[in-house]
Amino acid sequence: MARASDRKVASGFRKDPVLQQKSPKTPASGHDKLMIGQSSAGIWLAHAILILGVVIVAFPIYYTFVASTHSLQTILRPPLPLLPGPEFWTNYSQALTGGGTRIGGVGVVTLLVNTTVMALGIAIGKIVISILSAYAIVFFRFPFRMTFFWVIFITLMLPVEVRILPTYKVMVDLGLIDTYAGLIVPLIASATATLLFRQFFMTIPGELVEAARVDGAGPWRFFFDILLPLSRTNIAALFVILFIYGWTQYLWPLLVTNSNDMNTIVIALRKMISFADADTQWHLVMVTSILAIIPPIVVVVAMQRWFVKGLVESEK
Repeated sequence: MARASDRKVASGFRKDPVLQQKSPKTPASGHDKLMIGQSSAGIWLAHAILILGVVIVAFPIYYTFVASTHSLQTILRPPLPLLPGPEFWTNYSQALTGGGTRIGGVGVVTLLVNTTVMALGIAIGKIVISILSAYAIVFFRFPFRMTFFWVIFITLMLPVEVRILPTYKVMVDLGLIDTYAGLIVPLIASATATLLFRQFFMTIPGELVEAARVDGAGPWRFFFDILLPLSRTNIAALFVILFIYGWTQYLWPLLVTNSNDMNTIVIALRKMISFADADTQWHLVMVTSILAIIPPIVVVVAMQRWFVKGLVESEK
């Protein structure tokens, strides 16, 4: 009897019809359909905008490269072809070895070396001075500590263009005209980099500093073993920015370089251009322009991952 009743109960047991129904999928809202990540039209629009931006940025560079492969006569006789010409090796070998007549026949290699030394000196000098200044301001206690910081910060309102005459007078008195030191030293102080390093150092927990002190780490060991590894991404991001800053300098190198052998590539480009088109060796100008943008591109591409990571971590 018990088994029969159990069978009746078992046979009479049925799931609730409502529970047996599969829950229908929630239809996508109109807002979800319009999201770029879920709409094919949005994806195509985003790609079209990106492609348009790439074309706008890259086409002048491509056109400059095309002009650098044609002869001077072809460039002066418009319209300029859209495809590279047959003078690639001739133009580039002439620029690399002989340069232009308006810059004293200095080759582009010499100009690139001068500009690279200047850009590296400015970038490394700014980073070294700024990180040491920020380290002293944040982790040491001494009289007028914040006063010194604000004095450094106020120099943001005094760029080299504002103090160019007294700075030039100092360089003349020290005999640093037409030298790498004269190109680099006046530009290696950076209040912006000092501020960025200070803000980053202030985010380091005090427990880490105390633990290093308990382990017997002195100031220099704490700096080299702890702070520098933590600051790698920030240093990389600043290096890219400061290298490009040094590479594109124009006014200061124009003042402190009288010899063509000490010209930077930006100064050489300006000297190569004459007011009369017929007097300008445009094919060499285009070659020099292409060669001038290669080192910054290499630096940005090589350090792109560190650059982006440093900017993101700096905002946290």
